[in-house]
Amino acid sequence: ITKPFLHNSSSLGGSLPAIASLNASYSTSLSIPSPYLLVPPAERRAISDVRRTFCLFVTFDLLFISLLWIIELNVIWDSLDKEVVHYNYRTSFFDILLLAVFRFLCLQVGYAAFRLKHWWVIAITTLVTSVFLVLKVILSNLLSTNAFGYVLPITSFVVAWLETWFLDFKVLTQEAEEERGDLCLLMSSDEDLDEEGLGRKAVTAQEKEYVRQGREAMSVVEQILAQEDNWKFEKNNDIGDSVYTLEIPFHGKTFILKAFMQCPAELVYQEVILQPEKMVQWNRTVSVCQILQRIDDNTLVTYDVSAGAAGGVVSARDFVNVRRVERKRDCYLSAGMATDHDIKPPCGRYVRGENGPGGFVVLKSSCNPSVCTFIWILNTDLKGRLPRYLIHQSLAATMFEFMSHLRQRITDLRPSHRSHHHS
Repeated sequence: ITKPFLHNSSSLGGSLPAIASLNASYSTSLSIPSPYLLVPPAERRAISDVRRTFCLFVTFDLLFISLLWIIELNVIWDSLDKEVVHYNYRTSFFDILLLAVFRFLCLQVGYAAFRLKHWWVIAITTLVTSVFLVLKVILSNLLSTNAFGYVLPITSFVVAWLETWFLDFKVLTQEAEEERGDLCLLMSSDEDLDEEGLGRKAVTAQEKEYVRQGREAMSVVEQILAQEDNWKFEKNNDIGDSVYTLEIPFHGKTFILKAFMQCPAELVYQEVILQPEKMVQWNRTVSVCQILQRIDDNTLVTYDVSAGAAGGVVSARDFVNVRRVERKRDCYLSAGMATDHDIKPPCGRYVRGENGPGGFVVLKSSCNPSVCTFIWILNTDLKGRLPRYLIHQSLAATMFEFMSHLRQRITDLRPSHRSHHHS
């Protein structure tokens, strides 16, 4: 009785092709003539979070070295005159403070004011710092005087190299990955552009009701994601995929699959969200994936049929779902729930199942564009006479099985995906 539940993968994914028209609307609404400009300058974030953290660390560098110098001044020297006015390279620590000021000014001007995306500024500051400190340790008498003869040079040296590591491996790398990912998304959306869907909006009262239902489902999915600390662990498999549950008011028990994928988020986005019609090719438990109506650029209604299972003990179910798709900076969201549509009323051939709020979430990695996190939120009622506890027991196995199908699909696509990417 596990396989029928895989219908939800198609019912969730089946509504997602609207992302093509969504991308078109997104690009048009921003009035961007080129795919390389993702958002207008007025809407761009002034400075990225990771760059802001770097600038804060540079400020900490200056303040920390200043504090150590002031402590050294009060403890060891009788007056400021000896340290500054009568400066001596062999006995004074004042030059180490000036070195910190030099790093602060260069790095803040280069990476905060001008927002440079190259490492040459920090290469200069780190090189100057390293050479100066090495020469000072060799030529001066600081190491034989007191503890600060060790503390200030070593601290300054370590902090300078920490700044270099953070900029090169965190700031520049992460910002470049985000730009490449956004560019890839926009260019791929251009290829799938449905010009007839440009500017489509809900007009009738029924269409507006579909939009409302889609937004309601999206709101519930976002609330579930925000309550991750409250997810109750159920089981995991050998690969590391985990299934959790969460009780949702008015909707009951919801199952949540969380899996780590060794592939770019865009590839999962394409297979699960952009191409639901192809799901029947690799997910044998789904026999029909059909789009009944596109409501607007974010919303559509789908019809899906799951195959029978358990040797016919569990008959096929059909589902009508309204779906809403949103693309955000760090993830792709698809949320939906059961609805009604005149084209597909309940019929005697199938038992009509009902999905509560649920969907797919693909989280992009902030530090590695070649991996992602996949989340499937499932709230379903298969109706019929199946005991509910049996349904709940089989859902985890069903979700794990879906992940095995998805991973196999990704594996089959990777060679062609790489060749297409390089071409």
